[in-house]
Amino acid sequence: MTIDNLEYNTEREYLIIPEYGRHIQKMISYAKTRETKEERNKVAKAIIAVMGNMQPHLRDVPDFQHKLWDQLFMMSNFELDADSPYEKPTKELFESRPEPLKYPQNFPKYRFYGNNIKTMIDVANTWESGDLKEALTYTIANHMKKCFLNWNKDTVEDDVIYGHLYELSGGKINLKNSEEDLSDATSLMRNKTKFTNKKGGHHKKNSSNRQRKRF
Repeated sequence: MTIDNLEYNTEREYLIIPEYGRHIQKMISYAKTRETKEERNKVAKAIIAVMGNMQPHLRDVPDFQHKLWDQLFMMSNFELDADSPYEKPTKELFESRPEPLKYPQNFPKYRFYGNNIKTMIDVANTWESGDLKEALTYTIANHMKKCFLNWNKDTVEDDVIYGHLYELSGGKINLKNSEEDLSDATSLMRNKTKFTNKKGGHHKKNSSNRQRKRF
């Protein structure tokens, strides 16, 4: 037995959609060689029928036939001159790339504040001066301080928060000369400590219940 005539996949034609296998690819190559469009149309419809039988789960998908015809032209490298019941896809359409998405964080320098803080600041900038805007401004500042403490695990001066708020608001919110202090670090982190202790106690209670059940 000779092995000189064996074919390796690396030497064969590239499979554009491998899921359909090499036989479908060969059938499409055969269709491209037919001289008349009538023959090419006949072979193309036969190929579509075989492709549909290979993927019966697609029959419940809307525009199932449209998808098969698009895949047929893709596997022909858009070189098959045959009539389609749908608009023929183009190579440029499939090779075009979407525009890159913009990174949502406009101020990566202060990522520990999160994107919602910037949204709240933008809303505050649209409000007219008054008690409501002042209350919202100090609420934002206190939340910024809490976010900073979560990240820093230490302490922070109010002036630092005021400076960041001034920068993030584009200079429209200025609390640098404010005589009112923000909430102290202990008060801001108290809720987090209670939650942590409660969670730990709940876990311990379940553990003891499991021990009693064992005995």
